[in-house]
Amino acid sequence: MSSPPPSPVYLIGAGPGDPGLLTLRGRDLLARADVVLYDYLANPRLLEHARADAELTCLGRHGQGRLLGQDEVNAAMIAAARSGRTVARLKGGDCTIFGRLAEEVAALEAAGIPYEVVPGVTAAAAASAYAGVPLTHRDAASCVAFVTGQQSDAKTGAPLDLAALARFPGTLVFYMGVTGAPRWAPELITHGKSAATPAAIVRHASLPQQWIKQTTLGELANELAPGKVRPPAIIVVGDAVAASGASRWFARRPLLGQTVLVTRPAHQAAGMVAQLEELGARALVQPAIEIGPPADPAPLHAAIERLGDFHWVVFSSANGVAYFLDALQASGRDLRALGGVKLAAIGPATVAALAQRGLAADVQPDEYRAEQLATALEPAAAAGEHFLLVRASRGRETLHDDLTAAGGSVTQAVAYESRDVTAAEPTIAEQLAAGEIDWVTATSSAIARSLVALFGDSLHRTKLAAISPLTAGVLTDAGLDVAAVAEQYTSDGLIEALAASAAAE
Repeated sequence: MSSPPPSPVYLIGAGPGDPGLLTLRGRDLLARADVVLYDYLANPRLLEHARADAELTCLGRHGQGRLLGQDEVNAAMIAAARSGRTVARLKGGDCTIFGRLAEEVAALEAAGIPYEVVPGVTAAAAASAYAGVPLTHRDAASCVAFVTGQQSDAKTGAPLDLAALARFPGTLVFYMGVTGAPRWAPELITHGKSAATPAAIVRHASLPQQWIKQTTLGELANELAPGKVRPPAIIVVGDAVAASGASRWFARRPLLGQTVLVTRPAHQAAGMVAQLEELGARALVQPAIEIGPPADPAPLHAAIERLGDFHWVVFSSANGVAYFLDALQASGRDLRALGGVKLAAIGPATVAALAQRGLAADVQPDEYRAEQLATALEPAAAAGEHFLLVRASRGRETLHDDLTAAGGSVTQAVAYESRDVTAAEPTIAEQLAAGEIDWVTATSSAIARSLVALFGDSLHRTKLAAISPLTAGVLTDAGLDVAAVAEQYTSDGLIEALAASAAAE
């Protein structure tokens, strides 16, 4: 019996760092893969496009464990493809530029493995666009050369011709040139290139931690002396560099260079992450709580069975909306079961969650707090109306107590469980303890309490941003300072307060 044909290998350029710069073709092929082999320079956020059951393998990182050799990478691709698994090989930047693509293609060709090459955004293009360092210029440079700062010891033929590069009538872009610059920069000058030629060093192009140093060719050896600048960085040399800065739109983002930890449940973090990144921040995610179905769903099901007994269904969170309506559907009913009741929601996120399911809130308070929602419903409670409060497994009893005191009949139903996360991701904990995270966000009192238990004294090494005075109070009661408190008690308001505080520093 013949063996099945091998599966394809997709050689994908991961781009320079910003995960938004992955091509659509790269994203689609990454989502197909059974196995993802990725360079350490590929942004980990790109792995979110992979299937949940995909096998993810980092091919090593300089200074952290063993870096796999090219022969080992080739063997891993071929073995996975021959076993019938589709492979995505994520390569930093553009895989066709100094990415050893030819070696991988040759190995796949020799093994009879089908493959596809997907180009990516190279670091030079990112430095030009994000750092405002021109590669070409109508008056200063009509051509550009990409040059490797590291050559293979096994290379045959003539070494890099620095004399020819010194005469090149355009811009020189050196990749992997940090450690070799003290050698090649003086050689370019020796061969006739002016020491006053403008130069720029761009580190982490397109990322929030992007760093730019303007200098000259004559000063490069000093600027890149051993230990001064760590890779990854590219070096741009040429008269066009003198026009740098004219398009530094990226540097104007208000949270550029800030690292912000988002602590919402994983399924709710994406929106905040996107907003923070749009403002230039490096956003990390470490959920402080987890959300799931109630341990005992019977009370919720019982409340749904008697929906006709209630005048109001009151939602205090978007999670409550989702779990309640899912339970309603699971009971064999649909939205018509809510036709005889009015709906109340505590804030815009909860109102939006209802709207997404085709429902409109009858009441939303101007201030997004339980006390204000109770005040808004007080006339109905005084008339003796019946309320179903859809809630989490834990939280304040404010709504229940205030509506009951006003004369209402109140039934509570737990729609979802809220549980503390008890162990943080080690890399997050290490960065926080080292003071490498600028901001930690707290979008609920439950999250604030969990953060205190999760990180303890490490929270003194960062700045805290809270969604409301109530949430801030939990943190201050634990002996922590809160640097920013939202005026509008929403995630948008929290980010606005955080950005304003960062700008004022």
